[in-house]
Amino acid sequence: MSLITNLMNRRSFLKTSSCLLALPYLDSMAANTPSSIPKRMIFLGGGYGFTHAHHGTNNESFFPEQAGKFVDMGLTHSMKALERHKNDITMVRNLTNLGVSNPHGGSQFHLSCGSYREHEAGISCDQIAANTIGKDCRFRSLVLSGNDHMPGQGAGHGSGYSLSSDERGRSIPALNSPLELYKTLFAQEGDSSDTVIKRLNKRQSVLDLVHKDATSVQRKLASEDSEKLDQYFTSVREIEQTLSREKAWANVPKQQAPFGPPTEGMDGAKEVNLIYDMMIIALQSDMTRVITYRQPVASVIKSLGISLSPHSLSHYGSSGDSRVASEKRDAKIMELYAGFIDRLKRTKDTQGQSLFDSTIVNYGSNLKTGHGTQDVPAILSGGGAKDIRKGEHIILEEENTSLGKYWLTLLQQAGVKIDKFNYDNKNLPQILV
Repeated sequence: MSLITNLMNRRSFLKTSSCLLALPYLDSMAANTPSSIPKRMIFLGGGYGFTHAHHGTNNESFFPEQAGKFVDMGLTHSMKALERHKNDITMVRNLTNLGVSNPHGGSQFHLSCGSYREHEAGISCDQIAANTIGKDCRFRSLVLSGNDHMPGQGAGHGSGYSLSSDERGRSIPALNSPLELYKTLFAQEGDSSDTVIKRLNKRQSVLDLVHKDATSVQRKLASEDSEKLDQYFTSVREIEQTLSREKAWANVPKQQAPFGPPTEGMDGAKEVNLIYDMMIIALQSDMTRVITYRQPVASVIKSLGISLSPHSLSHYGSSGDSRVASEKRDAKIMELYAGFIDRLKRTKDTQGQSLFDSTIVNYGSNLKTGHGTQDVPAILSGGGAKDIRKGEHIILEEENTSLGKYWLTLLQQAGVKIDKFNYDNKNLPQILV
């Protein structure tokens, strides 16, 4: 075993040939840690929804039929992997993303709730959290997406690059592979502080020239074109802010990688697990406190030995091989989710507390089942939401309750001082203790 030390937060790992083991928290590791325990937020998106029972059949649905505590009524067959966490999960029902109608768009505007009535699509809830709880980290947030090598519609995610949206409602580009995330998190050969600063200064110089040229052109434009250029300048300012942030962290060494670079082309389930491992390292070392992960769909299905495409699988029917395959996919997703919760529970943060105790993690989609856009899944876990009812299947009284109210509730639980999220100005007291 080799000892890998995080230079920034003095957390250490034991590396074996097959896994990472976090060392127990030691008092001597307490230097340069936050004075209070920070909250963390994780948003996971899976594209198409889950398998539902057809009327007039004996098929079991992924979703429980009644409200209640899981310890009393048990978990459905496809949720059995969460059995060991049944007192630490909450499923909320009757939520609908009112600003989304795309029957293939499980992830599109999922965290921003899209455009509704007079309200245009705006910033996603993870980015609101990043501006508050993530502002002191190396990465305000990590925006991740699986690379399925197929159009987003086919994977059930819809258009866009990720789960995250900026203030103008535009999809934020993501890190699309384990290797991209690996190179982002860990020190790379030749990445001395001087080298990094020179590279950033070069990018800044190019940006300055572009800004100067655009400014000279702006004086000659009609009002419509000028508005487009204003949008362009906003993008430039965002890049400048990113460069400034990278410069501020250039003299703080990244931690050494606890394992070698990932290989390309790994199967979907292995990819998800590796991403989960790196997410845990990023959270544990406080590199970030906010992560979104739009998960691979086609490659996960393929890794289960299923030859159907995600879209074909969403039309699973009431019986036959397609339905069996759809249920198999449901169970695998919950197995992976349960494994991530395991990691959160057994990993200590820089202050010696379980990551689980300070984290809010949600798995969800804009699609309930097939192409249905009402009563969408929301499966919550983590001790960061102290006031949320745990271990329950909660069915809200109002059908098609706005999903934005749910996100507002979670943001407030994370300590974000906010009383309105996009077009919603009410939270969900029904899910609070």
